[in-house]
Amino acid sequence: MVALGGGHGLFASLSALRRVTTDVTGVVTVADDGGSSGRLRRELGVLPPGDLRMALAALCGDDEWGHTWSEVVQHRFRSEGELHGHAVGNLLIVALWELLGDAVAGLDWVGQLLGAHGRVLPMSAIPLDIEAEVAGVDPDVPDEVSTLRGQVACASTRGRVRSISLVPPAPPACPQAVKAVREADWVVLGPGSWFTSVLPHLQVPELADAILGTRARRLVALNLSPQSGETDGFAAHTYLDVLAAHAPDLRVDSVLADPMILEGERERHQLERAARQMGGRLELAELAAESASPVHDHDRFAQAFEHIFRAH
Repeated sequence: MVALGGGHGLFASLSALRRVTTDVTGVVTVADDGGSSGRLRRELGVLPPGDLRMALAALCGDDEWGHTWSEVVQHRFRSEGELHGHAVGNLLIVALWELLGDAVAGLDWVGQLLGAHGRVLPMSAIPLDIEAEVAGVDPDVPDEVSTLRGQVACASTRGRVRSISLVPPAPPACPQAVKAVREADWVVLGPGSWFTSVLPHLQVPELADAILGTRARRLVALNLSPQSGETDGFAAHTYLDVLAAHAPDLRVDSVLADPMILEGERERHQLERAARQMGGRLELAELAAESASPVHDHDRFAQAFEHIFRAH
């Protein structure tokens, strides 16, 4: 299984997939420019480590070793000094990159230390920026289209994101990520920040070719709720409409969604139609945890994955 994304969305899918298989690879966006990752990226010129760290933490086991190391790498310093806000895992990853001179080898070493049930890879060998075409950045001019640069700016805009691209354009893919996608049985896209974590994978030419050309089955997992600043006002089918607009040749086998995101039969039919147009079948399952905020229950998510994988 190969899961592509970043941040909390990829954390959720990897946490579920490691319960289904021991052979799982997370392929992670490398465009983060905020927080600890942004600071390390600007100071040292490295790939932003934060989403890579989260993916590794998601692959930690449920035993004492896994729980402990997951908490350690996710731990953030709280101080009045330079260390404030840095995550321990970010510093560990960057230290190994500097010692080994190889991003993939460094991540593999961290994975071994954590006892990770799988592997984590960057989608590209170089740090990237995201540019977005956004309408209505100025609420007084709702139809005016502006260009925003940077993942944080694109994810937090008050406007409506229409499309994204990468800077530099056509960046080099991580060869191991391309190989993993081509050799996979299943490729999973989403959930996650749609424009800044999911779609960027389709903007890296070699990786996009692998996603389109792999013999693996493809599954798209939809978000539990719209994300403020990126997908405000999205209906369930809009995620697929945007995905198809950015990758017109992409065909999928399954679209997984929680029925809580559908407002009535009309919206369900629209989502079913959008899935069929991409060649896939809609699969509905309760995925959300029983909490005040919409987050994935990892066991429910795993059961839904397993049901779909077995059916195919």
